[in-house]
Amino acid sequence: MTSSSNMTAPAASATSDTVFQASLTVPCEAGQVHAVREFVGKTLGDDPCPEIPVLLASELATNSVLHGSTRLGGNMTVTVAGDPDGTIRVEVADAGGLSVPALQDGRDGWAESGRGLYLVDDLSARWGYRIEPDGGLVTWFEVRPAAGTPTAQYLDGRRS
Repeated sequence: MTSSSNMTAPAASATSDTVFQASLTVPCEAGQVHAVREFVGKTLGDDPCPEIPVLLASELATNSVLHGSTRLGGNMTVTVAGDPDGTIRVEVADAGGLSVPALQDGRDGWAESGRGLYLVDDLSARWGYRIEPDGGLVTWFEVRPAAGTPTAQYLDGRRS
């Protein structure tokens, strides 16, 4: 399990090592979480295992809807980037809110919310957030293919 962090991480900007990068900006509304899932799934279309990034992006987009402020127009921007080693990074940027992402104390099995960041923490290689100069919030995660998984085998086949 990774630890939650507020480590400042560079933005998912395209470099010579970036295999792909795509972004989508949508209104920060509950009805748009489906569009985020579709976008991440289509962006990772040839990835043999896109389910985890799609799920985790959905969790971060939902958090933007629930906790983000609408003072900067009420949009969220989702950026998906991939590196040659198979690392997939997803960022969800919004206007920020009154708090920052944090795992809640304890896991109440009866709670109606509060599980999303635990999924991100459990299923990602690492995650965190950064506060932008304009007060916006970018929450991100990275997933890496584990040895022997279809994604790792796929990448090994592409490198041969």
